[in-house]
Amino acid sequence: MWNQFFLLEEYTGPDTQYVGKLHTDQDKGDGNLKYILTGDGAGSLFIIDENTGDIHAAKKLDREEKSLYVLRAKAIDRKTGRQVEPESEFIIKIHDINDNEPKFTKDMYTASIPEMSGVGIIKTALPDMSRENREQYQVVIQAKDMGGQMGGLSGTTTVNITLTDVNDNPPRFPQSTYQFSSPESAPPGTPLGRIKANDPDVGENAETEYSISNGDGSDMFDIVTDKDTQEGIITVKKRLDFENKMLYTLRVEATNTHPDPRFLQLGPFKDTALVKISVEDIDEPPVFSRPWYLIEVDEDAKEGSIIGQVVAQDPDITKNAIKYSVDRHTDLDRIFNIYSGNGSLFISKPLDREETPWHNITVIATEINNPKQSSQIPVFIRILDINDHAPEFAKYYETFVCENAKAGQLIQTVSAVDKDEPPQGHKFFFELVPEFAVHPNFSIVDNKDNTAGIVTRRNGYSRSKMSTYLLPIIIFDNDYPIQSSTGTLTIRACACDSRGNMQSCNAEALLLPAGLSTGALVAILLCIVILLVLVVLFTALKRQRKKEPLIISKDDVRDNIVTYNDEGGGEEDTQAFDIGTLRNPEAREESKMRRDVIPETIFQIRRTAPLWENIDVQDFIHRRLKENDLDPAAPPYDSLATYAYEGNDSIANSLSSLESLTTEGNQDYDYLSDWGPRFKKLADMYGGEDSDRD
Repeated sequence: MWNQFFLLEEYTGPDTQYVGKLHTDQDKGDGNLKYILTGDGAGSLFIIDENTGDIHAAKKLDREEKSLYVLRAKAIDRKTGRQVEPESEFIIKIHDINDNEPKFTKDMYTASIPEMSGVGIIKTALPDMSRENREQYQVVIQAKDMGGQMGGLSGTTTVNITLTDVNDNPPRFPQSTYQFSSPESAPPGTPLGRIKANDPDVGENAETEYSISNGDGSDMFDIVTDKDTQEGIITVKKRLDFENKMLYTLRVEATNTHPDPRFLQLGPFKDTALVKISVEDIDEPPVFSRPWYLIEVDEDAKEGSIIGQVVAQDPDITKNAIKYSVDRHTDLDRIFNIYSGNGSLFISKPLDREETPWHNITVIATEINNPKQSSQIPVFIRILDINDHAPEFAKYYETFVCENAKAGQLIQTVSAVDKDEPPQGHKFFFELVPEFAVHPNFSIVDNKDNTAGIVTRRNGYSRSKMSTYLLPIIIFDNDYPIQSSTGTLTIRACACDSRGNMQSCNAEALLLPAGLSTGALVAILLCIVILLVLVVLFTALKRQRKKEPLIISKDDVRDNIVTYNDEGGGEEDTQAFDIGTLRNPEAREESKMRRDVIPETIFQIRRTAPLWENIDVQDFIHRRLKENDLDPAAPPYDSLATYAYEGNDSIANSLSSLESLTTEGNQDYDYLSDWGPRFKKLADMYGGEDSDRD
């Protein structure tokens, strides 16, 4: 029957707070009915007396946590367990009491408002508040409940207010004139100085753009804005020249890039200043009249010929004298030279375009009074072609003609190359040399395309009659002066198949009978080899055969025969001649000793190698005789020495007259008379009819 109950929050009494009572008309008071409570907080927050139906709040309630509880009540018969009434639903509401003070959602608030703003929720108390004067404000705000009446609660918070910037201030230069200086050698882009227009605003409201509005140096200088510092950087735009102009005047303007239309009535948001720039004079290096030079010269130019000139001058007012030189690192072969006074280039060595068509050298110009001031310039020298090379065959041609070739058959196409490079291109002509203008075997056909064809003039070419043909060909070019060369084409006669493919070009095979088989050819070659081996062995054995002794008798009279007469020198003459000289015909001429006196040093006879087969001992002796006959300082001593040993395999055999003949026949010694006065004694002894043998 009850729809809702009410309770106060935060109840602090000694007993539990009574909520209400449930009762049904079916309750006779005899204790047969039982009351049951279910729903939000039943049994924990709210408890019911099952006999009487009284409901109490077991705990202190807080409306701010939960302000409404929904519960259901039943009345059942204890005996039967059946409900005597349908289930009822009721609500328990919590009455609010002022137990919480007002609280702000943040301990501190931060607000920003543009300067010069009008009225707002938080109003500015002063008109036209300027951020430049004061930027930060702090306001404490209090909130009270119960309309501010007694007994109400209150809370406070702090609001930090920042005035945001607006562009209400133009840029202003702190001074009206600036002065800078720059050396005349400063390259374009060199910074000269910085200027700044002050702007009390911040951020984009303080961004300033600098420009040169007018002045006599507006085309020589430039100004850019440093975005970080909002400064204007003055830079060099073009090369300066002290000799041309020493002072420049600029008018520089600083302008806000983001003006605010609301404050345009305050005045123009820009300012100007005067900038003076003085140019400093420096000692500059010489300056060439061109950035580079190109010179063309014929490759047949004579040594010492002037091929061109470079010109440089001192840009300073002093106009110092200039001397020129060639950087030898760029001309290691010293092909070119230069006159130091006027810069004229001339040739020191012959030129060859085919070897080096271009020469890239560097010329240096130096001030005579100040050698540290120098500059250099590249000079490109192009060698122009002269027709100084004759054309020649493009390659070595291996040409052959088939034995069964027909007249008019093309057997080879030849081409030519030339080291020269004429402007109109190569043009070659081919023809036979005049002596072979009408060749019986071959002719040449100029194809008019720098090639020529070799054509046969008859039918059939026999290898057995002639295996190789030489065909001289003259090659002309078409340039001036005309150059020509003669190339000889070697043409071999070869056996070919029916298609004209070469099979064999060896002429030796034709000399053999046609009926010999391969085995017969091998047998013949083997016999020839065996015969050659036998001949070689026979010759070797003959050379190694031991020579028989000259004297077999026990009485070996191979002693020195010395004449003891008035002219002789006695036994001293036994060493008048060194027999080792005969054994070594190639003895050094400077080691000759006097053969008519006893030498200071007696040479020991050495065993020497045998004479070569092509040495003529007789000629050797004649040469020695002639030398001694013509020697005016040699005394006319006669001496006799034995020449019994000539070495192995001597082609002269023995020269001794003692037992040199095996027969009793006479021997002609008349040739001794031709040997000169030193052999007169021998000629008298053996040359006459009466001899020692008689």
